[in-house]
Amino acid sequence: MQKSETALKVASFLLETEAVKLRPDNPFTWSSGWNSPIYCDNRVTLSYPVIRTYIKKRLAELITEQFPQVEVIAGVATAGIAQGALVADVLDLPYIYVRPEPKGHGMGNQIEGKLREGQQVVLVEDLISTGGSSLKAAKAVQAAGAEVVGMVAIFTYGFEVATKNFTEADIPFYTLSNYQNLLGIALEQGYINATALQTLSDWRKNPATWGKEVTG
Repeated sequence: MQKSETALKVASFLLETEAVKLRPDNPFTWSSGWNSPIYCDNRVTLSYPVIRTYIKKRLAELITEQFPQVEVIAGVATAGIAQGALVADVLDLPYIYVRPEPKGHGMGNQIEGKLREGQQVVLVEDLISTGGSSLKAAKAVQAAGAEVVGMVAIFTYGFEVATKNFTEADIPFYTLSNYQNLLGIALEQGYINATALQTLSDWRKNPATWGKEVTG
């Protein structure tokens, strides 16, 4: 994890721009069917130049610190495409992006851009939840003959399943901020009260079953 100053500042930015929305009393429903008191779309930060610049520089620093051997930056479609391109530009490195599936027409590419066998790649995501889509992209890069040395992202919910999945795949990952940082800042800045904090904390313990009684 990055320095706490960065983690707290990024969390504050996510709340300020409404990239993160907190609704403990009126939960969202994710595509997985999970009820959630939080919704995160970090693409929103791209509309704020000062914040966008801060995030891309911190991601670039994180990659330089943790993965100095990197040769290629790869954005994970779709939300990681823009973030990855920004970071690759800061680092002056080649850039590719990875689709969830091969394209259904034309060349049928899953990886867009030039990737050579043996190159060392760092993937860039906006958000890590379970890690499923991120690791699917990693497998595509590995299948192309390159080496995935790690992944970075703006934010993670901190689910144990994500840590387990990345550990099993032998791919280290780092994020600028996380759920605990976010809750602390949200309480401090008045986005939530102590009751909401408890609800939000309870959700992360068992997100798959949380709130089922709310929706019946």
